[in-house]
Formats: sequence, structure tokens, C-alpha cells
Amino acid sequence: MRFRPCIDIHNGKVKQIVGGSLRDEGDQAKENFVSTQDAAFFAEMYQKDRISGGHVILLNAKDSPFYEKTKEQAMLALRTYPGGLQVGGGITDENAKDFLEAGASHVIVTSFVFKNGVFYRENLEKLLRTVGKEHLVLDLSCRRKEDGYSIVTDRWQKFTDVKLSEKVLDELSGCCDEFLVHAVDAEGKAQGIERELADMLGRWQGIPVTYAGGVGSFADLQELKKLGRDHIDVTIGSALDLFGGSMPYREVLRVCAANLDENS
Repeated sequence: MRFRPCIDIHNGKVKQIVGGSLRDEGDQAKENFVSTQDAAFFAEMYQKDRISGGHVILLNAKDSPFYEKTKEQAMLALRTYPGGLQVGGGITDENAKDFLEAGASHVIVTSFVFKNGVFYRENLEKLLRTVGKEHLVLDLSCRRKEDGYSIVTDRWQKFTDVKLSEKVLDELSGCCDEFLVHAVDAEGKAQGIERELADMLGRWQGIPVTYAGGVGSFADLQELKKLGRDHIDVTIGSALDLFGGSMPYREVLRVCAANLDENS
């Protein structure tokens, strides 16, 4: 299990929010933590600790009056740690190269591919032609709906008609380098992981998968390791002491590194 750091940016500031609370109208979100440091501070820390594959997420819509400030912070992080961070939020075939040229190792995409609730393969193919499979992460973040988990888009506000399953992971794995999956209903709450989702992701043994959502203790971390069968990586946000939580960042690094050592 690798630890994947995060830099979530909303209204031009590094924040941790409750995922399900995000609203484009008025650029509102329930905040767990607002940093006094800029995005470069965290990027430099992750670089010094040699932690790669972290996620820089722009949480404002492109038509938000805060979008440019948020993008500015994202670009600052990417230039601070070139090749060490991935970036997502409003990525299309038209702007993806801008982020890669700024230093992103990968672009993370949901809404452009799952547009208006429907899977648009032609948009996925546009991205593949523009950036290549090796620079693409598909964000399959989901929320529980009826008998399973449905992929959600537009900053987790809109349900798609695509249910997340091992079959869907199989179908899409040939078109990207990694998957990122936020358990949106647990995101930002630090009250436990979505066990059913983690178990399903752990059963599927394909390309790298990063799980985010609900880790609030080292017991949760160990449960995720078990359910994920040492296959899925982890992002921890609000629970980290870096973002006002109770889990020491250094101890998280130690535990995840120990897990890697045990299985190497």
C-alpha cells in the first residue's frame, strides 16, 4: 500500500472539505480545514519526502470567479514538484497538455469522459490521442445509489448511469495508467472507509488503484490494507495532522512504508 498525498484547492486556498457538501452555486463547501500555506508548501514537502503520485485537485468549476486563483495554486504546486504530482479538475483534451507542460505526471479526468451522466468514449479517445494512456488517470469516484456505487461527475454533484464494477474496471483499464476512486459519501468525514467499495477494488487485480474517503484512524488504514489485498493505494486528507486531523503524517508514512517492505 502506497501513500498518495493530496493538495485539494478550493477558492484559491488549500483545503479539506466534506466531499458531499461541494456546490458550484456560490462556490460553497463545508470546510474541515483551510491552510494558511500555499500549494507550493505542500508540494515541496512531498518532494523532500520523495512521495510521488499525489493528487492536486481543482475544486472550482471553470466558470467560477475563483477558478483562476485555484488554477494558479495548482500550477504552482506542479512547477514546485515537476513529475511528482497528478492534477485533476476540469481537464479536457484542450487544456490537458498545459498541465503536463507545467509539470504534472498525469491528468485526472472524470467529467469530460462521463459527460452529462453518460460515458463518452469519443472524449476518452480524444484524451488518449492528446496525452497518451501513460499520462491519464481516470477518476471513478462514486456514491452509493440503490444496489451499488454509481460514478459521479462535476465535482461529485451529478450521478452518471455507470455503475462501478469489476467489469467496468476491466473495460477501462486499457485506456489509462491508473484509477482514482473517492468514496464520496465518506470523503472528508474521517469516520471509516466504505468497506464494500474497498473490498471490490481489492478483488480486482489490474492497474494501480488509489482509494480515498473516510480513513480516520490507523485501524481504518489497516482495514483498508486488508480489504484492498495490498493492491490499492491510499489518500488521506482531513484525518492527517497536516490538515488539522489526528493522524500524524510521519507515522502514516512509516506505516505505509512498512507495509510495502513486508510485501516487497
